[in-house]
Amino acid sequence: MGGMNLENISETYMDVLKELGNIGAGNAMTALSQMLNCKVDMRVPQIKLMEFSEIGEVVGGEEQIMVGVFLGVEGDITGSMMFLVEKSSAKHLINKLMMGMASPGDEFTEMELSAMREVGNIITGAYLNSLSVITNMKIQPTPPELAVDMAGAILSVPAIKFGIFGDNILMIQSQFFDEIEIDGYFILIPDLDSYAKILGSLGMPID
Repeated sequence: MGGMNLENISETYMDVLKELGNIGAGNAMTALSQMLNCKVDMRVPQIKLMEFSEIGEVVGGEEQIMVGVFLGVEGDITGSMMFLVEKSSAKHLINKLMMGMASPGDEFTEMELSAMREVGNIITGAYLNSLSVITNMKIQPTPPELAVDMAGAILSVPAIKFGIFGDNILMIQSQFFDEIEIDGYFILIPDLDSYAKILGSLGMPID
């Protein structure tokens, strides 16, 4: 790998990572639109390279109640990926998916949690599939895990599992909307070797 260091990554490499994130998020929104059978518009995603410890504040504070779908990434690259969405937005997505038949209030039934897990599974799968096509690498997601909790608690799962408290990661904030505006957050956490492999596959080897 030759000492890949995201803190010193060049602007050119950063632009490539941002473009990959942009394409991935767009592919995910297309999949969501097909799943909900309605038009889903998306603003240009905000893509940032940041320390993992900073994510809690970006998504509305570590005490913000979120729904998080977390899965591992295997194959030619390894790491993990998360999709985070605020609780009321998740309820809206589920209600759309269930054609207005979701339970009243802001709590989730088992069926609704299963539906949300499937939403997360499909859109993260679409994201990773676009990354696989662009890089011509084999990228497979593991079965998704779902949590409804404070953002800080949800984020602690991959932090503990992968030991990434201080590492820089790629975070994509994607605002999408049908009747209401929803802030969704894709968090891609490849290990450092995988960043080098991704860039190398695009003809941009890291020295």
